[in-house]
Amino acid sequence: MRAVSLALAAVLALSACKKADDGATPGSGVASAPATATPKADGPRVIAIEAGKEGYVPDKIKAKPNEKLKLVFTRTIDAECLAQVKTPDGVVHELPMNTPLAFEVTMPKEGKLTFACGMDMFTGEIVADAN
Repeated sequence: MRAVSLALAAVLALSACKKADDGATPGSGVASAPATATPKADGPRVIAIEAGKEGYVPDKIKAKPNEKLKLVFTRTIDAECLAQVKTPDGVVHELPMNTPLAFEVTMPKEGKLTFACGMDMFTGEIVADAN
């Protein structure tokens, strides 16, 4: 019975993030970007993050301690909860459809930074990795 309840809760949670009339094709018109890019000599490493039907992709990112990163979020699905992103500093920002939105962060020496959708149903993390 508990397994059925958990499965039902998961289905209801995922359906809350879907628009009732979802006629759009996820990712249409948006070129996919690599998860990581080579950092500029004088700038942060750029991480492209898609907010789409699979949640955040990538949702786990490794970074060197004290590394500066530029997180570039692009929403590719018309889902209410992914219309907002909560950045590692806890601030909630509107995430417009098919429009990249960038935030810069600095990785701490150890631990992780997290980001989430407006309803905290989809999450991602950046983990300090000295290797």
